[in-house]
Amino acid sequence: MDKEEFTENEFMKVLTPREIVAELDKYIIGQDEAKRSVAIALRNRWRRQQVPADLRDEIAPKNIIMIGPTGVGKTEIARRLARLANSPFIKVEATKFTEVGYVGRDVESMIRDLTELAVNMAKKEEQEKVKERARDLAEERLLDILLPRKKEEHKELEEGDKDKVLEVVRSDRAEPSSTREKLRRMLRDGKLDERYVELEVSNKAMPMVEIFSAAGLEEMEFNIKEVFGNIFPSRKKRRRVKIPEAIEILAQEESQKLIDMDKVVEKAIRMTEQNGIIFLDELDKIAGAESGYGPDVSREGVQRDLLPIVEGSTVLTKYGMVKTDHILFIAAGAFNVSKPSDLLPELQGRFPIRVELDSLTMEDFVRILTEPKNALITQYRALLETEGIKLEFDEEAIREIAHIASMVNERMENIGARRLQTVMEKLLDEISFDAPDMADKEVLITRDYVTEKLSDILEDENLSRYIL
Repeated sequence: MDKEEFTENEFMKVLTPREIVAELDKYIIGQDEAKRSVAIALRNRWRRQQVPADLRDEIAPKNIIMIGPTGVGKTEIARRLARLANSPFIKVEATKFTEVGYVGRDVESMIRDLTELAVNMAKKEEQEKVKERARDLAEERLLDILLPRKKEEHKELEEGDKDKVLEVVRSDRAEPSSTREKLRRMLRDGKLDERYVELEVSNKAMPMVEIFSAAGLEEMEFNIKEVFGNIFPSRKKRRRVKIPEAIEILAQEESQKLIDMDKVVEKAIRMTEQNGIIFLDELDKIAGAESGYGPDVSREGVQRDLLPIVEGSTVLTKYGMVKTDHILFIAAGAFNVSKPSDLLPELQGRFPIRVELDSLTMEDFVRILTEPKNALITQYRALLETEGIKLEFDEEAIREIAHIASMVNERMENIGARRLQTVMEKLLDEISFDAPDMADKEVLITRDYVTEKLSDILEDENLSRYIL
């Protein structure tokens, strides 16, 4: 498969902007402008694949800066977008990086991490393709353990490759009434599930290697690990496991042998370069002029180091060279002290789309508690249902929870929707503790119950600072 065919197939399933927004609406309340922007940015990737090849490489990704307080959905929008696109996605904090020469992480490490993630994704996809074949081979290995073959059979099998192994297995030479076939039927019917077998599994013991060095030398770590990996051979250790677990272990080993790692790495690098999404959080913390002392000494330096990555450069990873020209960067920050115009002009130019996210109101909190697929109330109901407890909330109780969370955010630090989790945890603390021993398995949360549990904390502001 050539590169053009690969990318065309990869982007065939991309949703329209309207469909992307509809999917995001299932999990995120409000923030319509931000949803529209990321939907267009994702669709533009597909559009870029449709233009003539000579123009394709000239079209830069439309990177986005999302501006808004914490807990309003910036990270969730980026994470859900990556899942929709089935793209390698990584979230990094800009404050983790420091200018080369200071102690801290090298900015190129985020590309290496993204590539590692893409390799794991590609490997999983390839293993899924050979899953059935790997399971057949695992079954044969397990039957060999349960009923060792005769020497003649072993010689016959060793002469052929793995395909021939399967041919021998599926041939009609073995009589149906043979012990091996009886064992196979028992194995497939689950009659041997409680039986234990001893397996010999690889245990690649290797000393821990940690490189404490200045930023820019991180690639030394994986080079040294590879060297040590070759010096210390993999050791075998015996494990005693039940048959279902043995099948899984053997199938995993066989799938590793069946997949072509060169193909996996090649695919992963293409996924990183064409589909990768990096969410760069806390960008506002590295904005602003040099202070000349203290922790801010390398703010502008970090921006300068980020610039070539965002503009497009080639980064060395242990899997080869990765180009960053078409990786989509979504940056986010509160920008309550600094503003996007405090960034280096060149870096500003690489984030053409600016979106301001709204602070959440009490009505938004009511919707967050009930509407999304992963709504908090849905989560708590499911958790307590495991104890046989049927948890219900009346409408007034939900509005009171939203009102309290909104009020605490106004009084103290505004942490957005995350405040709802704090309030809910405090509210259901007693029920969660007593759930296994409760006689009454139906619990209705009313407004009075909410007020009773949380009013004391709200009245004592000092206490609420610690508890809510």
